[in-house]
Amino acid sequence: MGTWRHSVVGSVVALVVMAVLVAVMVPLRSHLSIATPGLVLVVPVVIGVVVGGFKAGAFGVVAGFLVYDLVFIPPYFTLSVGRSENWVPLGVYVAVMLAVAQVVARLETTRAEANQHEQAIRRLFELTDLLIEDRPLSEVLELIVSTVHEAFALRSVALLLPVDTRLDVVASAGAPVSDVELRRIAPEPGIPASLGTSSGPRHDQTQTVALSAMGRPIGLLHIWGAALTRHDQELLHTFANHLALALERAQLREQALRTELLEEVDRLQRSLVGAVSHDLRTPLATIKASASTLRSADADLALVDREELLELIDNQTDRLNRLVTNLLDLSRVQAGALELRNEPIAVGDLVADALRGLGPRADALHITTELDVDLPLVDVDHLLIGQVLANLLDNAARYAPPGTAISVSTRLRDDGLVELAVQDRGPGVPRAERTNVFHMFNRSGTSGGTGVGLSIAKAFVEAHGQEIWVEDVPGGGARFCFTMPPAPVTMVVT
Repeated sequence: MGTWRHSVVGSVVALVVMAVLVAVMVPLRSHLSIATPGLVLVVPVVIGVVVGGFKAGAFGVVAGFLVYDLVFIPPYFTLSVGRSENWVPLGVYVAVMLAVAQVVARLETTRAEANQHEQAIRRLFELTDLLIEDRPLSEVLELIVSTVHEAFALRSVALLLPVDTRLDVVASAGAPVSDVELRRIAPEPGIPASLGTSSGPRHDQTQTVALSAMGRPIGLLHIWGAALTRHDQELLHTFANHLALALERAQLREQALRTELLEEVDRLQRSLVGAVSHDLRTPLATIKASASTLRSADADLALVDREELLELIDNQTDRLNRLVTNLLDLSRVQAGALELRNEPIAVGDLVADALRGLGPRADALHITTELDVDLPLVDVDHLLIGQVLANLLDNAARYAPPGTAISVSTRLRDDGLVELAVQDRGPGVPRAERTNVFHMFNRSGTSGGTGVGLSIAKAFVEAHGQEIWVEDVPGGGARFCFTMPPAPVTMVVT
């Protein structure tokens, strides 16, 4: 139907151009040689071929022959050619014009095929880019159906992939597909799919193409409105091969990501179990031994020894409480459930709350404070920042040599942020480990710590949009620093 309309349009264009040229030449025909009209009437034939193909050009040749004979060869408006030598230009006109029409038609066909090949190569390059790029599977599915839909000007395209035990439509493009059509193209489990071309319910040509890579079936591509030429059929199967490779690559990439995620989760679980069992063993053993000694009827303990055991139980219980708190906070961070409740608070109050949380252990740690009295209020969640400070103090206690002091200091930076630092006289942190020291389950040094506390501290500080770092101390030791934002100043109008 499209080719017939194409020929009709070309024929009409040829007649219009011919009528214009005849209207121009008729007033001048007494001054024109017998061959001149034949040369001019080449133009509508060529235009008809370009617009409508060879059939339109042949129609233009017939119309040109009649116009040439009736209008420009005397006697006018009769089929008689008068002298016999007038048949020569008419015969030459028909022969030459048919040859010209055929040559022009072939040139147009060749040009159209060249354009098709150019478009095909361009689309194949686009598919090659699709193969190279790392795209999510959902995006690859949408690109497959949209590319085929646009490349072949189809009514609808649907991609079917195995889901559980059956083939389901996972992506579509073009006009919506009815439920009846979906049931028609999705075979039941165990029933082979019918490949090839058939007539749809609305007399659309439908076609099902298998997508396979390395000899393994991946899915089916179903298209509607597929009045495809032989060249288009070859291009469609080439597309199918490239699309199958892109689809398989995306599926393998997603499977690899899932496998990597599962391996990471398994590694974290093993690390967490190992870390918790390691950190719980010592305080639990200490609590158990102390409690057993206190309960023993045979133990003859002085009051001082009894108080020392009770204090040991109290300290180890606090240590367990901090560990459990850190693990719960860790789960909140990983689940994205961490919510800030910022309120203006004095830095001195933050430090005092953190020290009170350590209880009697704070005196045993020899903690000193150097707080700037001119500091502004800070806008933080004081519970979270208090936990940050407690974790830093606990970390310093692990590494500080016995009898040495742990200092807590503050200062106001030039950029307006308040900096708080916890300093110890331990072995310090090597420069190469300063990034990893805040990673979860880092076990640098000899303390046997899990690294959960520093990881939690980093997460809480960064949740406030601030930074935390570690630096050297002159003479040995480590200084852990973090920043806090100042509270906004409110103007009181009286």
